[in-house]
Amino acid sequence: MDTQVSPVTSPAINPIPEQQGFTTEDILWAIGIWSAILFLSPVIVFYMLMVA
Repeated sequence: MDTQVSPVTSPAINPIPEQQGFTTEDILWAIGIWSAILFLSPVIVFYMLMVA
């Protein structure tokens, strides 16, 4: 049998420890995307109603 520990299955080997959980940048990115979607959705609905 192979006695080497695979780096994929070993939880101790983690080259990027900062990527666990949400960072402030992730939260700001999500807020920015959702605010753009919520701001543009009535504009798109109004445009579709006027054109159709």
